[in-house]
Amino acid sequence: MRLSRDKVGKLSRAVFDALTSLEQVEFIEDPNSIRIEARRILEELLNEEEKLDVAARQKIESQKRTIPEGTQEWDILYRKYYNEEVKKLGI
Repeated sequence: MRLSRDKVGKLSRAVFDALTSLEQVEFIEDPNSIRIEARRILEELLNEEEKLDVAARQKIESQKRTIPEGTQEWDILYRKYYNEEVKKLGI
């Protein structure tokens, strides 16, 4: 899923806000550094997810016959190939 820069920023602020509400969390860095790091991690995760999506779609497209997106068969193959790519990463 592609998210705009603004949405990733809002997510990083939401992560920071959630962390600040926890009594078990104590910050040793300034809040802006924490938000920047949260943003970087979110962007990294989203980029990895996009790579998994592309790999799964390429496997479906490489089938001998055309499988239209949105069909039940396409959805089943997408989940199967996506999960295979996730397992390759050891997740």
